[in-house]
Amino acid sequence: MPGEVGRRAAVLGHPIGHSLSPVLHLAAYSELGLAWTYDRVDVTGDGLADFVAGLDESWAGLSLTMPLKQAVLPLLDEVDDLVVATGAANTVVLRDRRRLGYNTDVEGIAAALDELGAGLGPAVVLGAGATARSAVAALARRGTREATAFVRRPDAASELALTASACGIDLVVRPWASAATGLACDVVISTTPRGAADELAGSVPERPGTLLDVVYDPWPTALAAAWAAHGGAVASGLDLLLHQAVGQVRLMTGRTPTLARMRAALEAAAAAR
Repeated sequence: MPGEVGRRAAVLGHPIGHSLSPVLHLAAYSELGLAWTYDRVDVTGDGLADFVAGLDESWAGLSLTMPLKQAVLPLLDEVDDLVVATGAANTVVLRDRRRLGYNTDVEGIAAALDELGAGLGPAVVLGAGATARSAVAALARRGTREATAFVRRPDAASELALTASACGIDLVVRPWASAATGLACDVVISTTPRGAADELAGSVPERPGTLLDVVYDPWPTALAAAWAAHGGAVASGLDLLLHQAVGQVRLMTGRTPTLARMRAALEAAAAAR
């Protein structure tokens, strides 16, 4: 049960040594007075089932990074509606011998946009992977009803379209070659890997709107730097990481940590890199 001494949690992924999730969760545990541990564990998709099967009752939950957000789905006993809509779970809560799956990336993206005062009109999503699906769900959560996705992999567009349909968003999918035309939109969310959107930096409009670029290392990206130089509002992957972690801590512990304490710990750790 939440609050017990000696509970364990961890972030899993491959590679995982770069993850700042322990900084966030441990800061939250300290504030909440919980004697919990939170580690990084390098786990591949092939090794995930064995790792999960070996967890004992001391484990409270897991955070999942790529490539595990989809690989974990067959291992879960129950999932929330956002996992169903996005086809990805970044959080597993272990309770009463059951594995419960959640997607707090949606909460994290929505909160990061809220902090910037982003509008609710038509938006643009760059990319079509798991994070792009979470971005579409986050836009719907905030009240956006129309979006355009510029995709590098046309084969991934069908899954993105399914998410949009489940969330009630009218989605138009366009080829990556025309992505520069989407930068004039009031809200742009770049979900592509590091370097993939650098080529768009020269196409930032004179008066850009709001950009959330989910990359945080290295930072700023070429796109984010150009966006800020033109006076646009910018959030990074650190903002997403922070807000999704708040949701994870709340789900795993049953208590809500202070955002400011976690943010201060995260910014100090990022600056020390």
